[in-house]
Amino acid sequence: MRAVSANLLALLFLCTCACVFYVWSRLESRLERYKRGLQLPRSFHVGPSPDISAKTFRALLAVPVAQRLHLGGRLDVRNVTGVRDQIGSLGSRDYHMNVDNKGSVQREVPAKFGSLVEGIFWSEWLEAQLPASFSEEHARAWRERARGHRIVRLEPGCGRISNQLATFSDGAKACVRYGINADQVQGETLTYYLANLLGITNLPPLILAQLNVDSEQWASVRRRIGGLQWSERAVVSLTEWVANLTGVVTPAPLRQESKGLRPLQGELGNKTTAELLELMQWTDLIILDYLSANFDRLVSNLFSLQWDSRVMERETNNLLRTPRGDLVFIDNEAGLVHGYRVLDMWEKYHSTVLGSVSVFRKRTAQRVIELHRRRDTRTRLLELYRDSEPLSPELGFLSYEHADVLQNRIDRLYKHISHCKEKYHQL
Repeated sequence: MRAVSANLLALLFLCTCACVFYVWSRLESRLERYKRGLQLPRSFHVGPSPDISAKTFRALLAVPVAQRLHLGGRLDVRNVTGVRDQIGSLGSRDYHMNVDNKGSVQREVPAKFGSLVEGIFWSEWLEAQLPASFSEEHARAWRERARGHRIVRLEPGCGRISNQLATFSDGAKACVRYGINADQVQGETLTYYLANLLGITNLPPLILAQLNVDSEQWASVRRRIGGLQWSERAVVSLTEWVANLTGVVTPAPLRQESKGLRPLQGELGNKTTAELLELMQWTDLIILDYLSANFDRLVSNLFSLQWDSRVMERETNNLLRTPRGDLVFIDNEAGLVHGYRVLDMWEKYHSTVLGSVSVFRKRTAQRVIELHRRRDTRTRLLELYRDSEPLSPELGFLSYEHADVLQNRIDRLYKHISHCKEKYHQL
């Protein structure tokens, strides 16, 4: 009886802390957005009104950090790493990417329903209208360039002050993330490679770097690093900086009052190609966030409905749009590692969001089906990560427990796709 009482008191304490963090983060969000709004260049397109929706990630950072298995199975967590604060979505719009505006005209043309979906999959014709946001060739070239050039400047511009906008010697820029929790950069990095494994190209290229003020890469910003009080030898992530991004509001079919996104003529037949291409990217986003248990995007909006009935009408956390219409999935640090540790708190919301989607990209679904059948998600993700990132041994990988969670979520996603296929097989 004493144990039950102690557990109830502990739960009450955690709920109280969460409420305090919730109120505090709302106030901080407004203040930080207001400050950044004063610093925006005149040519910058702000888009919709500032997002004042509830932010929940900081409250969950208070959860104690669980030990994680390092590569090779040894326990070793020694890095303090950084990520972008989701509150800084205005700051995170200070990205730079060369975009091609070809096709922007035809994207506004209404399309015939027969050419939109094939069963529960977006059609090949529609797929062809949306080239890769960040192609494999582009990502490889950016990683090589980022690893080979000196960093000559660090300045604010990537969310919270602990993160910095880095300028390389060739003029290119990247966001350097240095945070308070080693889970963050590991979640950010492994989510990037999970997206690669699924063929999802909406995440900006990413590399890891180890702080060393005596190295050629960091020597020019030695004084700045000292002023920031960054720890020597910490592993940080750098992601490509993309300009002219605007916020994204959750589309009507994915809001709580809707019946979901379904392969029905009456619901899709009257939409423009541009609207359909955005919905297609949303389906990839929901799959990725479900697999990684990333609660800091659409799921947190769903959670916040109990306090803010209009949260879905404002910009979605950590999701931006290029002028061409490509969605950019940023700040994925809540995924996989931290997301799995707090999964019990969020699972019903993850399931609700996944259940709202019954149309998928065929390529993404095929990779999910393959990972389900082969049951080798951990092995394939580890190989991709280790082969692509020289600092993977320093940062570490998923524990076996978390790898099992990922495989189980792959299996559940496969069942959901199979259920949708059976439900709409006569269409």
